[in-house]
Amino acid sequence: MSMSVSDCQVARLGFPRPFPDTPTNVVEQFKLNGKVAVVTGAAEGIGGAVCEAYAEAGADVALLYNSNNAAVDRVDGKLMCQETPLLPLPPYPSGQQYIVSNPHAVQEAIAQVVSDFKKIDIFVANAGMAISKPILEQTLDEYRKQLSVNVDGVVYCAKYAGEIFQRQGSGNLIITASISGHIVNVPVDQPVYNATKAFVTQFGKSLAREWREFARVNIVSPGFFDTKMGASPNTLNEAYRMAVLGRQGHVKEIKGLFLYLASDASSYTTGSDMLIDGGYVLT
Repeated sequence: MSMSVSDCQVARLGFPRPFPDTPTNVVEQFKLNGKVAVVTGAAEGIGGAVCEAYAEAGADVALLYNSNNAAVDRVDGKLMCQETPLLPLPPYPSGQQYIVSNPHAVQEAIAQVVSDFKKIDIFVANAGMAISKPILEQTLDEYRKQLSVNVDGVVYCAKYAGEIFQRQGSGNLIITASISGHIVNVPVDQPVYNATKAFVTQFGKSLAREWREFARVNIVSPGFFDTKMGASPNTLNEAYRMAVLGRQGHVKEIKGLFLYLASDASSYTTGSDMLIDGGYVLT
């Protein structure tokens, strides 16, 4: 899309907007006291680390998860003193699908958080899955399952959280994507997964434009982290070779990025796709 000189000279009504009323002290900018955050895929891994980061920064955090109760088991006295609510969601009726693939369950969970806390300031659409098979070996059911979680789940979360943000006049959506949505030399056979992450990356950027009057939207694209969805045994050495830092990331190393995007420190950041991959995409 191109613009003429005359287009560029047309003033936008109501602009420039005022600077936000946020702290000047950088340490204060990172605090989340009084904020309500929701994280999907919160059982463990990156989602679990994000929950810890937000609770440690002072937020009330609703942990939405489906796979296991590791989130409950991991929350110790330090986090419980933040009065962090734990909201385990029931599985899909079949017991075989992730909760975010059920739009009604997503809508009900978000409504429950708003009922309990009167608002949602931060929503992290983090739940995801991967089936590492070449497309010729993958069944259509496996293909659909990945889309239902990685694409439909993010869309459902964005739709229903976005309705809350619009009503509030403010909000902050963070989408967990992947470097696999950017490059083709990921050392795993997962073409469908790669495509789903490319979808949500572009989806998030589009939402940042669509929601510019009331919410910020950003994307985090992790490389290989030492989690269940990290490098498989068959690809571990390749992950080490490709990453400039020569290793996978530890989940504690991603907490700061998610905190930055959730906090006032990033008040001028929207539509960004933040890579955190140990330099993998440089090679």
